[in-house]
Amino acid sequence: MSTTIDIRELPARWEEVLTLVASGCEVLLVEGTVPRARLVPCQVAAAPRVAGLHPGAIQPAADFDDPLPDDFWTGGT
Repeated sequence: MSTTIDIRELPARWEEVLTLVASGCEVLLVEGTVPRARLVPCQVAAAPRVAGLHPGAIQPAADFDDPLPDDFWTGGT
């Protein structure tokens, strides 16, 4: 389900908009006839992430924590 609301009405209808989005509705914010933003419900992960599931899967480069060269900071080539 989708609802369209003019942004000039948004301050007075903010609680209504949040309730609509929380219930799964998409809200399109328009300025006149021009779409400006779309509010959609957040997707909740099915299961929490677990650290350490793939130990050793990523290996950093040997110079990973070495200082960056001056050219990096000055934009030189």
